[in-house]
Amino acid sequence: MNAQTTTMVLTGCLIICFFALMVGIGLNSRKHARDINGFVLGSRSVGPWLSAFAFGTSYFSAVIFVGYAGQFGWNFGLASTWIGLGNAFIGSLLAWSILGRRTRIMTQHLASKTMPDFFGARFESRGLRVAASAITFVFLIPYTASLYNGLSRLFSMAFPAIPYWVCVIVMAVLTGVYVLFGGYMATAINDFIQGIIMLFGIVAVIASVLADNGGLMEATKTLAQTTGDAGWQGAYTAFLGPDPVFLLFVVVLTSLGTWGLPQMVGKFYAIKNEDSIKKGTLISTFFAIIVAGGCYFLGGFGRLYDIDVKATGFDAIIPTMLSTLSPVIIAVVIVLVLSASMSTLSSLVLTSGSTITLDFIVPLNKKKMSEMRKMTIMRVFIVVFISVSAIIAIKQATNKSLFIAQMMGVSWGALAGAFLAPFLYGLYSKKTSRCAVVVSFLFGIGLEIIQLCISLGLLDVSDSALFSFVFRNSLYSGVFAMVGGLVIVPVISLLTQKSCPADVERMFSCYNDTKTVEITDSLGE
Repeated sequence: MNAQTTTMVLTGCLIICFFALMVGIGLNSRKHARDINGFVLGSRSVGPWLSAFAFGTSYFSAVIFVGYAGQFGWNFGLASTWIGLGNAFIGSLLAWSILGRRTRIMTQHLASKTMPDFFGARFESRGLRVAASAITFVFLIPYTASLYNGLSRLFSMAFPAIPYWVCVIVMAVLTGVYVLFGGYMATAINDFIQGIIMLFGIVAVIASVLADNGGLMEATKTLAQTTGDAGWQGAYTAFLGPDPVFLLFVVVLTSLGTWGLPQMVGKFYAIKNEDSIKKGTLISTFFAIIVAGGCYFLGGFGRLYDIDVKATGFDAIIPTMLSTLSPVIIAVVIVLVLSASMSTLSSLVLTSGSTITLDFIVPLNKKKMSEMRKMTIMRVFIVVFISVSAIIAIKQATNKSLFIAQMMGVSWGALAGAFLAPFLYGLYSKKTSRCAVVVSFLFGIGLEIIQLCISLGLLDVSDSALFSFVFRNSLYSGVFAMVGGLVIVPVISLLTQKSCPADVERMFSCYNDTKTVEITDSLGE
């Protein structure tokens, strides 16, 4: 039995076991998905380990492992590890510390189940709720498509005889089965198992790649002698790499962006209690250090391999690095990325389906809907969302100008640019106005629509130095969308106080409620 056959057999066995476990948990979790609250939020009873791993596995997927780690490891070398650390301390630690508790308290107080639902209740505007749901549904599609793309590329490496489109369709069907049966609780339980696989898998892969290049010291020494596009030796082992400004923009987008992504913030809605938030903060941060830090560190050694990036694209870097490893490690990698991606896919499709149903269809429907009808519509839109994303993923494979990182950047930038500032200020400031939220929505999606047109070659801004810098790529425009929103919202709110909600004092009263606790929970003064 040759190496290729061995890889296929091992990978096939592990994948079958993985899928069986995943579907089994989905079927077993049906009892938690009998109503809207259970299907979307797990009845707000999810503990710290499940919540933390759900957050982490939704954060890191094939987009990170195949797309970002490959592209930015190639561009920055070992300095790309800073991206992973930024994800851990800004995207996880600070996100949980600043958003976790206040999100859980206010969303329960306002009875909101999704981010668009929060905007509608917090700012007393059905229009904002509907608009936010439309933005979520539209811009989560390219994100999901990029996940199918990255995951399917690794499948093609392990099973070269299987066409790319078949891989995408198989993943689409499995995602649908997984989410439709079990809802949020099934994804949370599976996320925990998948997270364990990711933790051990990334350590094994890094050790194998380094061993394949003579160990850490030898690999680093060889990398230090590489000049590459930077034009000077040591660029790819330098502390901040060959392009520190670009590195900073990547860190900000991939780290701060989680604060405004509906599928990420939604994890705080479902967490069980105060103690779970404290523990979840630490668990989530540790998980991100290992997984994100490990992925980008691994990608930093990409230039040790003979890869023609112009011909193959950045998405081929990580698969090429792994192709020389033993069949066992390749099988582990496939299951590792499958674990990461399936958890993120399930989170995205659940967020999209619930949002478009609860925050778009229901508000626009004049007749009151039953719980059963809402659940049916939600499941239908989950199928629609998965189908559209799969079609885009198949079509994108022939368009080399829109590689994985760019597709995710447009989606991530639009969602975070539109939602981050209104959500953050909505939790903390009573003076945030409806007008400010509208402007933030328009600003965030406006920048990314322009960026998408530029990426597709429909618009040329090369004549303007300012626009060329802002729209250098989707990462730059995404950062400007987020940071711009953080400035725009308080300024517009200051000028439009008349559009503030009338019942804002009641909304913020939830933070002042007095709770009696046992002496074991609080020793007092």
